[in-house]
Parts: sequence; C-alpha cells; structure tokens
Amino acid sequence: MRIGELSQHTGVSARLLRYYEQQGLLGSERDSNGYRRYHPAAVQRVRRIRELLDAGMTTEVIRTLLPCAQGGPGLLTCSRSVQALDDQLARVEEQMAELERKKEALRGVTRAMEVRRHEDEMLARAALRSA
Repeated sequence: MRIGELSQHTGVSARLLRYYEQQGLLGSERDSNGYRRYHPAAVQRVRRIRELLDAGMTTEVIRTLLPCAQGGPGLLTCSRSVQALDDQLARVEEQMAELERKKEALRGVTRAMEVRRHEDEMLARAALRSA
C-alpha cells in the first residue's frame, strides 16, 4: 500500500509516517517510480507505535521495543521491554513528583497573594476611616 493508504488506515499523517520511517520505526520499499510501498502489516505497526507514543515513550525507546511488540496488544516479555517499561515508569513518577512540588509552590504563591490582598484591603479601610 502507498503512504496515502496507510495514512487513511491509521489516521496518521503522511508526514508523520515519513518521520517514523526516518526514525527507524517503520520500513517501506520503493517502487520503480520512487513511491513508498508499505506491507499490509504496517497498519498494525503504526498503531503499535502510536500506542507506545501515547504511553509517553520516545521514538528512541520505541525503536528498541518494537521487536518485543509482536502479535496482540502490549509487549512480549523480553529484557528490553521490562527494562524500558521500568525506566519509563520511573521517569513518569519523577515527573509526577516534580509536578507535585510545582503545585505546592503555586499554592504558596497563591496564599501569599491572598494575605497581601487582605493586608492591602485592611490598609485601605484604615486610610478611609482616618480621612
């Protein structure tokens, strides 16, 4: 199938399909006219790539995992898949901890802003009473 057909079957733009190919995630052959020709199994491969991207994996990690992504959903248990998933989970947990720190910092700024607003209101009231 040509790139436009693969795009229609997967909902992924032709530009992204070329990017996946450039990143070593997807392969194609070339017709005599230079057009890309994809194997029918490319549809499932692109869906798997999207699944892994949606899980937050980089194209570099996905490239190492694709040999473990044969058959149905999920990954086959292989040394690459276990380590990559453990690394990805650790990275997500670090990001969540960082977001929690940022959330607390924002709450601190909000509390300080409310205190200052309250103090400013009190000063304004006092100024009105003395005027």
